[in-house]
Amino acid sequence: MKKIFFIVAMAFLATTAFAQQKFAHVNFAELVQLAPEADQAREAISASSKEAQETYQAMVEEFNSKYQQYQQKASTWTQAIRESKEKELTEIQQRIQEFQQSIQLELQQQEQQLMAPIYDKANEVVKNIAKQGGYIYVFDKNTALYVDESQSKDITPEARKALNIPADRTLEALQAELAAQAQQAQGAE
Repeated sequence: MKKIFFIVAMAFLATTAFAQQKFAHVNFAELVQLAPEADQAREAISASSKEAQETYQAMVEEFNSKYQQYQQKASTWTQAIRESKEKELTEIQQRIQEFQQSIQLELQQQEQQLMAPIYDKANEVVKNIAKQGGYIYVFDKNTALYVDESQSKDITPEARKALNIPADRTLEALQAELAAQAQQAQGAE
């Protein structure tokens, strides 16, 4: 009888201890994407991307111009001139390919460098809120398979405030803003 009472008492204590543990969740992507610093990072990345596109376009135009010249005059050139022009065209193509590969890598690295401090800051804010609130776990709402919001507190609003994200700024508004910028950039070309 004492064993049964002891087992029931331990189960009750374990259940009570577990029930007092606090859980929270956060939309981490929202924090990172809407952070004011993210706008600056996107502007820098966009400017670098635009410069890269202009450089690429100039290289392609150079190739096309020399290729047209080659097609028009190849029949009048000597073998040595033709081979020299073919070699030049091949070198330009290789430079274009190398540029594409290297600039793609550089842009990815730039994005990682610019976004890393934003991730770190958002992570630190979430940790501080979790510690102050006494939460033992904070789940990212976007990566959790399931979040019972009645048993887990959404600390996204607190984190948004700590990161100085305006209350009226949403991911949908940001996406619409970025889409409008992309359309405007296409119209300018």
